[in-house]
Amino acid sequence: MPPPAGSPPLHPPPDGGWGWVVVGAAFISIGFSYAFPKAVTVFFKEIQLIFNTTYSEIAWISSTMLAVMYAGGPISSVLVNKYGSRPVVMVGGLLCCLGMVTASFSTSVVELYITMGFICGLGLAFNLQPALTILGKYFYKKRPMASGLAMAGSPVFLSTLAPFNQYLFNTYGWKGSFLILGGLLLNSCVAGSLMRPVGPKLTTKKSKSKVGVRVTDSGMKKRHRKKSICAKIDKYLDFSLFKHRGFLIYLSGNVIMFLGFFAPIIFLAPYAKDKGIDEYSAAFLLSVMAFVDMFARPTVGFIANSKLIRPRIQYFFSFAILFNGVCHLLCPLAEDYTSLVIYAVFFGLGFGSVSSILFESLMDLVGAQRFSSAVGLVTVVECCPVLLGPPLAGKLVDETGQYKYMYVACGAIVVLASVWLLIGNAINYRLLAKEKLKETTKKIHTPESQEAESLKASKSHDVSVKSQKSKGSGVNPSERETNI
Repeated sequence: MPPPAGSPPLHPPPDGGWGWVVVGAAFISIGFSYAFPKAVTVFFKEIQLIFNTTYSEIAWISSTMLAVMYAGGPISSVLVNKYGSRPVVMVGGLLCCLGMVTASFSTSVVELYITMGFICGLGLAFNLQPALTILGKYFYKKRPMASGLAMAGSPVFLSTLAPFNQYLFNTYGWKGSFLILGGLLLNSCVAGSLMRPVGPKLTTKKSKSKVGVRVTDSGMKKRHRKKSICAKIDKYLDFSLFKHRGFLIYLSGNVIMFLGFFAPIIFLAPYAKDKGIDEYSAAFLLSVMAFVDMFARPTVGFIANSKLIRPRIQYFFSFAILFNGVCHLLCPLAEDYTSLVIYAVFFGLGFGSVSSILFESLMDLVGAQRFSSAVGLVTVVECCPVLLGPPLAGKLVDETGQYKYMYVACGAIVVLASVWLLIGNAINYRLLAKEKLKETTKKIHTPESQEAESLKASKSHDVSVKSQKSKGSGVNPSERETNI
């Protein structure tokens, strides 16, 4: 049984119209948020040589950027709940530009951690979460489809940014490339300006409604003054989600998965270069993966929107993660460029399947109203495995001197996460079915007991009326029955 949160909202969203423009804006925001940390890995081999660093140290750039992007989720959630998606995304675009421009003046890897990792990562956080939240406000029936189309921004941007970054590096160097990329990230501000807020239409009367609004406003202000700090925080971040069984299963499974989720992408181009493949062909592997990912996301979104899959979307999500992990386990079998291209194709299919329904499965569990808080809480918890995953993978490469052990370890972690989610969701669905059955039986028995009590009361009332009338006036029994 699907969770109750998946039921239609009280105020149905438009499911179209300007919503498709918002999908296009979310396409840009999500594209930059997910593709940019992966696309900049093209510069890593050269930056490593310039600053004379190890694989682990250079991996901290992308992992810091991803970790800050996830850790900034609660801040983004609070700002979205207070100001809406539009201004938050626009501020995020400005922060991304600032981070990349200042990164072009860096003279050490530590400065890249601060500029690219922290400043740009925070800007990406302000791009990602508002774009995901506003989709739930514009769509319900077509939400998996809209999410799949918006999430396709990541592979589209990755397939173009990876070779584009290599071209920029060969033409302008890494410093000039960072300046150009900073200007490119300002397009997020344009995307944010298209995210028009939507909500239920309010009808107000002329004079009476104004007085009523003033009275309610003053009453609300008095109530807000009485609230404690914890209550104010809970207004913007719903911490009661940590008592939600389905949310905890989803969160724990994702924490395991993200330990090995991003490292295979970050090290794909360096792995190919280590095999003796030229830099353009190595960057092209990311483009191949992104090209397949580009078509996988909307396709999986359409499949998830079907009547057969949508009630069982949690199982579908678990099997998508399992497929992704198996791909990594088989990666060490790729010895030449052709086999690496085949791996990139299947990797793109698995990665796109997971990414397409990653947040749709969360919204299915908690509902659109609590989704903003849920994303913020999920991302801040997930920032730890996102931060530690790539450096630990890089450390494994430094210790062993080979990439294949890193891919096997990441594959095993992702497979473990899929099994955990599969078992957890199976138990959760059974418990939800039992709870729903108990509620229905209570609803059935409660009216019967009320009816029995009312019948007893009516019978006693009838007996008293009959006795009074029989004592008073000698009316025929048929007349008493008709009167009663």
